[in-house]
Formats: sequence, structure tokens, C-alpha cells
Amino acid sequence: MAEQTAQSASLLSRIRAFASSIGPGIFIIGYIIGTGSVTSMATSGAKYGMSMTWALALSCFFTYIMIVSISRTTIVTGETIIYSFRKHMGSGAAIFVIVSLMLTVVASIIGVTGIATDVVREWTRPMTPGGTGIHPVISAAIFIAILYYLFWHGTHNFFLRAMAVIVAMMGVSFVLTMFMVVPSPADIIRGLVPKMPSEANAHLVLAGLVGTTMASVCIVTRSYLVAEKGWKLGDLREENRDSMISLALTFFVSAAIIACAAGTMYPRGIPVENAIDMVQTLAPLAGRFAASLFVMGIIAAALSSLFPNYCLGPWLVCDYLNIPRKMDRPVIRVAVLLAASLGFIVPVFGGRPVVIMIASQAVSPVIMPLLIVFLFVLLNKKSVVGNYRNPTPLNIALVITFVFSLFISYSAVLGLIDFLKNF
Repeated sequence: MAEQTAQSASLLSRIRAFASSIGPGIFIIGYIIGTGSVTSMATSGAKYGMSMTWALALSCFFTYIMIVSISRTTIVTGETIIYSFRKHMGSGAAIFVIVSLMLTVVASIIGVTGIATDVVREWTRPMTPGGTGIHPVISAAIFIAILYYLFWHGTHNFFLRAMAVIVAMMGVSFVLTMFMVVPSPADIIRGLVPKMPSEANAHLVLAGLVGTTMASVCIVTRSYLVAEKGWKLGDLREENRDSMISLALTFFVSAAIIACAAGTMYPRGIPVENAIDMVQTLAPLAGRFAASLFVMGIIAAALSSLFPNYCLGPWLVCDYLNIPRKMDRPVIRVAVLLAASLGFIVPVFGGRPVVIMIASQAVSPVIMPLLIVFLFVLLNKKSVVGNYRNPTPLNIALVITFVFSLFISYSAVLGLIDFLKNF
């Protein structure tokens, strides 16, 4: 009995150690799969079935290459990424990256909160007098209060644990929903063969799908997670494993969202332009329980992407100034509160949050080629990394990633032009 108890304790200890080791990866999953990602995946599945799964697979692979590269830069130099850009590329380059990222963050906070509150109002209509649902201002206040409370009282390890719980809720919700409405295996396999749909807005949907996965803000955030984790040169293998697990799970959960729409709306020709349309149509087609699971996933996705977005501005400024990222400073707490308050814009003044999300998703792929070039230069500059210059396979992978990012940037521009013409 004592031996069995010891074995159980040892197994539990190993599980906890493993869970702790992939904490940064879990954080990245939650950041990548936000409400904007849900919208893009659902739109893709409803319009084109599983036919864009190949783009999701490629974006996850190239995101893995970027995360490994930015982690390697942080570990080898001992510097977080914006400070490295400032030190080795100049202040202008660092400021340009910060401004570009903050434009994406601001649009994302406004759009994600707007979409999430719309979904809550729609889903709560049957539960409220008059069928009006919970007012978006109320649900926005609840979301912001929960996240700001976590920020105020949390530490870095607490942030990672909170994100792990939220991501688990999100993943379980989407995957269970998928199993209720899953399309045929043949459709899933065919979706892995690269093919560009000929329908209108295909370029915009492609750019949105890749942009929410291969997101510049998530990749830059990885540098801070690696620094907080304290990984050193001897931990490169552990970091690579963490990155691999993170992007594999990101692909699985994102593919589940595509499958939810492909298995219900695509065969019936029902369009999905945003997450609320998915909720409205999923209930009569797959049942209210399936739709409820999907709503839980959307809310968890919103919380998991809003939380790091609130903190990213202060992180970037501290990085640029090369000062400790102490989140309990009064000025940082005020800055985070102001960032969180952006979420009231759509609930109070109205608007179309999906348009805002499209704008933020279109900006991200355009920034990516620049980030790749900066990382490539840093990782191959002896004065920066000494004897730890990039291995040839990773250099080749970065070059291929750069070519892919140019293609997606081209698609983003084409898609945005077509969208504005028809808007």
C-alpha cells in the first residue's frame, strides 16, 4: 500500500512538473484562439467547409517556427524582443513594431468584447423578461471586472494557471461540439490539400484565418513568457517541446471550430459572418446543448485573448525601456484599466465589431514579414548571438515562413480591397 501511494505521489508530481513546463505554451493557445479566431474559423467552415484546413495547418507550423525563433533569440541574448530590436536595429524599428502591435491590440479589445457581449445577449434572450437578453454593457462590465480582478491580484504563475483553466474550458467546449456535428473524414482529409476557393471574399477569409493564428502580438508575447520562465541555453529542448505541444493543440481546437460550422451550416448554404450567427443557427441544427457548449467556448476564448491584450501595452513599454515588468506599479494598473475600458465602446456606442476584427486581422499578416526579417538578422549576427548563430534548418524554415507571410500579406491586401469595395 505504501509503495502504491509513493508511486501515485510520484506520478502526480511528474504530471504537475509537465503541466508547469508547458505553461507558456498554454498561455499562447489562449491568446491565439480568441473570439476573432472563432469568427474566422466559423466563417471559413460555413463558406468553404473543411477546404481551408490546409491553411490552418500551415499557419500553425509557421507559427511554431516563429515562436521557436523568438524564444531562441530571447534565451541566447538574455534580452526581451523589443529591447533587442531597439538595441540592434535602432529605436525607429522598435517603435514601429510597438505602434503596429498596439493598433492590432486596440482593435482586438474593442472587437472581441463587442462580439462576446453580442453572443451573451443573444443566448440569454429566452432567459430574460421580454426576450431582450443581458444588455451588452452589463456583460462587458462583468468580463472586464473579472479580468481586472485577476490582473490586480495575480502574479505571473497565477496568470499562467488562470489561462490554463480558461483554455481547458474553451478546448473541451469546442471539441465536444465538434463531435456532435463532425463532417465526414473524407472531407477533413480533402481539406488538407492546398486549394484556394474561387468564391468571393476567399482571400479575406484566408488572411483572417491565418492572421488570427500567425498573430504578431502572440509571437512577441512569447518573448516575455520565456523571460519570466527563466529558460536558459540548456532549456532549448524543453522550449521546443512546449512550442510543439502548443501549436499542435492550437491546430486541433481551431480545426474543431471549422468542423462545427462545416458539419452544420456548410451543407445547407447558411452563411456565418460572425460568432453570433454561429450560435443562432447551431441551436436548431445541432440542439441547444451543442450551441450552449459553443457559447461557453466563445466566452472562454474572449477571456483568454482579452487578458494578455490588456497587459501587452505595459509589457511593450517596459521592454523598450528595459525596465522590470512590475504589474503592480500604479501607472501600469491605470494603463491596464484604460485598455480594458476600450471594451465598452461597442456596447455603449454601437457599431459592427466584426468589421473592427477584420481590420485588426488584416494588419497582423502585414507586420509579420518585418518581424521575420528582424529575427533572421538577429539570429545570424555574431555580435548579437556569439557562437549560437541560427542552425541551417531553422534559417531555411524562416525563409520559407517569410515567403508564406508575403503570400498571406498579399491575400490580406486583396481581401481588404474587395471588402471595402463591397462594404
